[in-house]
Amino acid sequence: MGRWEPNARGRLELAALELYGENGYDQTTVAEIAKRAGLTERTFFRHFADKREVLFYGAPILQGWLVDGINDAPGGLSPIDVIGAALEAGTRFLGERRDLARQRYAIVLATPELQERELIKLATLATALADALRGRGVPDPAAPLAAEAGVAVFKVAFQRWVTSADEDSLAQIIRETMSGLKTMTAGAT
Repeated sequence: MGRWEPNARGRLELAALELYGENGYDQTTVAEIAKRAGLTERTFFRHFADKREVLFYGAPILQGWLVDGINDAPGGLSPIDVIGAALEAGTRFLGERRDLARQRYAIVLATPELQERELIKLATLATALADALRGRGVPDPAAPLAAEAGVAVFKVAFQRWVTSADEDSLAQIIRETMSGLKTMTAGAT
């Protein structure tokens, strides 16, 4: 094995997803992941804190893109429209990773420990989105309500995207889901 291996993070991620799918998350070890990737355990730990983080390392990246989307949204939009625009723009990168997202989703769904971590990730995301809305001058309770609604839209749209056979983009499904939410709440009395 060479001293430096290109795309080590990507290779480790693919190896982990394969092994989690074949053997289950709990039965897979870091040593097995590193071996499958053709790397060392030391290299694994340079990229990930533990085997769980292989599935969640992208969360801060996604959060950053969504917060940037809120900050970059045009003025004059309602808080929920700001969130919708940020979700649509910030999740386009996931389109290139649909197969990996499907694998990841199935692994998380099958493992209670990972489901808990997913909920923590979503709660952290909602807090960051609410803070970004407050930074735009959106007061409470509108900021956290819009942020929580946006996270719900993301969660529902993402689930549909990874479980559907159709080829709609995640951005398209987010638009449809956000539209459904607006229609549903507009009719409420």
